[in-house]
Amino acid sequence: MYLTPEIKGLRAGQVGRVEALQRKLGRIVPHLFPHPRGRRAGQTRLGFSKRWETVCKQAGVPGRLLHDFRRTAVRNIERAGVARSVAMKITGHKTESVYRRYAIVSDADLREAALKLASTHDAVQGHTRGHTSQVSVDSQSLTAQNS
Repeated sequence: MYLTPEIKGLRAGQVGRVEALQRKLGRIVPHLFPHPRGRRAGQTRLGFSKRWETVCKQAGVPGRLLHDFRRTAVRNIERAGVARSVAMKITGHKTESVYRRYAIVSDADLREAALKLASTHDAVQGHTRGHTSQVSVDSQSLTAQNS
């Protein structure tokens, strides 16, 4: 998997913490996110959901599900123009039907698409007719007014 420089740095920091824990315990710790101290030091963490809730509260986004962030990732990848086959590899989706469930389209996405379509149409029409159009978008409709 290819990682951004920021993620690589975060991972390197965590690997360093695990290596320090291994030196302290005098044994190999085969987990990237082990218990850092106490009687379970070095062992795998259990109860991910409780920790997830705590981390989300600390981040100011209580009540989020892990898959909420997967949806966000899919939306951001789509907006970045990444090819769907590549996006599916990144997100781990094996079928396009499941991927499409995560590729949720918002009202803002629809408005942006309407503006892009209108500006493309206006450019073609203005070029062929010699005039331009003004585009107005609200949450209910898209209207084009020729000038």
